[in-house]
Amino acid sequence: MSSPYNTFSYYTFGCKVNFADTCTISRQLIGEGFSEVKIDAEADIYIVNTCSVTENANKKARRFINKLHKRSPNSKIIVTGCYAQLNPEELSDIPGVSNVINAQNKFNIKSYINYDNRKNIISDINGVNNFISSYSINERTRAFLKIQDGCDYTCSYCTIPMARGKSRSANIEDTVLKVEEIVHKGINEIVLCGINVGDYGMNNNESLIELLKQLEEIKELKRYRISSIEPNLLSKEIIQFVSESSKALPHLHIPLQSGSNRILKSMKRRYTTKDYENLINHINNCIPNICLGVDVIVGYPGETDRFFNETYNFIEKLNISYLHVFSYSDRSNTVSSTMNSKISMEDKNSRRKLLQNLSNEKYNNFITKNVKQIKEVLFENYNQGFVDGLSDNYIRVYAKGNKSLLNSIKQVKILENNINTYGKIIN
Repeated sequence: MSSPYNTFSYYTFGCKVNFADTCTISRQLIGEGFSEVKIDAEADIYIVNTCSVTENANKKARRFINKLHKRSPNSKIIVTGCYAQLNPEELSDIPGVSNVINAQNKFNIKSYINYDNRKNIISDINGVNNFISSYSINERTRAFLKIQDGCDYTCSYCTIPMARGKSRSANIEDTVLKVEEIVHKGINEIVLCGINVGDYGMNNNESLIELLKQLEEIKELKRYRISSIEPNLLSKEIIQFVSESSKALPHLHIPLQSGSNRILKSMKRRYTTKDYENLINHINNCIPNICLGVDVIVGYPGETDRFFNETYNFIEKLNISYLHVFSYSDRSNTVSSTMNSKISMEDKNSRRKLLQNLSNEKYNNFITKNVKQIKEVLFENYNQGFVDGLSDNYIRVYAKGNKSLLNSIKQVKILENNINTYGKIIN
């Protein structure tokens, strides 16, 4: 029996891992004869890959699904991702939702297209033990490759282990083959992604540093970045390797979450502020002018003004480049959701704004340090006589040029730090 569905579109909420998963699902459907259309076009099927890291992420997904259904009431809406894993019944009650697909089955969406499964959804993350590699390709210049999934940590505020399962990854041999597959598609930069990247290989008696050494041997691979990595897993050996590598780029994102030791302990993080400070100083000493991004949460239960000020003052003195600031929200079945001393939304918003302003200041200073320096830029976009792309140390640079420069890596001298960062191509 042929399917009445011919076209599909997808939308991804959340992290790079989610995006890699959705893009892989898309390629699977195209391989089965479906045609992809843009998300704002009419499609027979809409696939929504959700995030659930905060309550706001859940709200965004619900609003988006309602908007889709209102616009295309006869279309089939399939929901997957972390929100779908954690709260399938809640999603299945939204008008227009035909299927809620859990983590175990999200790479088998085609099997669910021709029927509805709106009730009695069983979603047991404990049954998810296999690792399925995925990757996304962005305009044929950069690819996000999922090399690891799941997490074995027990941070008090986090639902990711419940949504993604235990830490797992493919072995090095298979990962290298996947990198080679991507490179042969003409991709010049790969971002190594995961839920806890530093745990790569643990289930195979391998390690991230062993993988990096193998990637260095792939002649066709031009460059790669390591995505977010936990500070306690970022070893001196990895830092030294990145400093000497011809392919690993000088850009790391290292979650902090709080600059107060009292809050870090309550969060069940695995380091102190002194550990973190020593790590940041060591990285800067080994890799001058590296771009360092930091995650931080404001408004965690018990975060008094004193503890927030400790965080602000600690970050202010760190030699980092930018922040990703999140407002804490209670997540079901987490330790922190049962804690007293909740922080008001007003205080969360004011603290978030203070740290965002500090982030802008630090990023502006970081770019200013790079003015007059020559950086290698991979050009991704063209618009009205200008091309733009990311430098090796993660600065978006604009330069005069034409479309022929897209997907090429050029040496660019950074000229000015204005609203945008402009440079001149010199080679």
